Amino acid sequence: MRNMSRKRVRAALAGILPLLLVSTAWAQLPVFDPAIADSRAFIEQRIAEGFPGIAVSVAWDGTSVWSEGFGYANVETHEPVTRETKFRVGSISKVLTASAVGLLVERRKLELDQPIQTYVIYFPVKDHPITTRLLAGHSAGIRHYQGVEGLSSKQYDSVKDSLAIFQNDPLLFEPGTQVSYSSYGWNLVSAAVEGASGEAFLEFLDANVFEPLTMSNTMAEFFGKEIPNKTTFYSGMGDRRRISLPVNLSNKWASGGFISTADDLVAFGSAHLKAGFLKPETLELLFTPQVLKNGETSLYGIGWRVDPASPELKHRGIHHSGSSQGGKGTLMLYPEFGLAVAILINCDAYTTNVEDARTIADAFAAVAPVPESARTK
Repeated sequence: MRNMSRKRVRAALAGILPLLLVSTAWAQLPVFDPAIADSRAFIEQRIAEGFPGIAVSVAWDGTSVWSEGFGYANVETHEPVTRETKFRVGSISKVLTASAVGLLVERRKLELDQPIQTYVIYFPVKDHPITTRLLAGHSAGIRHYQGVEGLSSKQYDSVKDSLAIFQNDPLLFEPGTQVSYSSYGWNLVSAAVEGASGEAFLEFLDANVFEPLTMSNTMAEFFGKEIPNKTTFYSGMGDRRRISLPVNLSNKWASGGFISTADDLVAFGSAHLKAGFLKPETLELLFTPQVLKNGETSLYGIGWRVDPASPELKHRGIHHSGSSQGGKGTLMLYPEFGLAVAILINCDAYTTNVEDARTIADAFAAVAPVPESARTK
């Protein structure tokens, strides 16, 4: 990737910085041209390798600096991927849900360390107490999918109904002693959101997260419902590529049931890079890795995965990836650089989307100035 000195970057932006506004519009900032060119070539190579369609969006300091679609939303009709194309975001849904948790903590309606039955009175008491904090950090002992549960075709009409899938199963371990990734644990988190707020989970997210952040292209995917600009979903690569089997995501709204655009995800991510939508202490809560009972540090805060800085990763990254039938994606944040990067793919054969998001984020970090939000801290 090309590089540029920070002195040259600041000089290039000297006349631009006062004009920048938080926006989803693509601002033409020449300083990012090298990163855009390199990242575009990188994604075009992915398309050449056989992936049907990819959308990428990057924002710096709350301003969109690059957003582009590649390949096809529908291979058969040659419908192109655009900025409006909606993809399944899989487990990126968990950080959307985490924002609801953060808001309820701020409003003093939800206490993270109370037994889950404080908010979900109908959930069975287990051998050890379960809390929202432990659920949000994947250390509550709730199991993940079994067998073909991830490909469910069954309709669940409420969050409460979806808990029946796992609520009578024993815990995998004493809560707080291990980390075991659990999408079903986030179903239970969404039940806590309902109990604490007094509102249906999807309605709470619409009114308190999606509408305030103008995420008009983000929504739960209802089985059989026609949604404008929704991509076709594919499984397999090359000659083995086929349209994915239909799935009903009502068994996992909070953990993997949303569809969105790359631009919407980047707007959401940007809102987590400075105080405003959430308070500073709430952002610290979401992004601080939890500590297990044995003193070991987990990689999970509240929903978000926190990768500590290292020679291999270069910069601290905060992210969540997603995988669903016919879709992959990653939302990556580089707080020190004010960068939010989203990559979405309409194929579930892809296994390196986190690394690709990090490659793009590294390219932009190489030329990004220190954001205004960091300079004023």
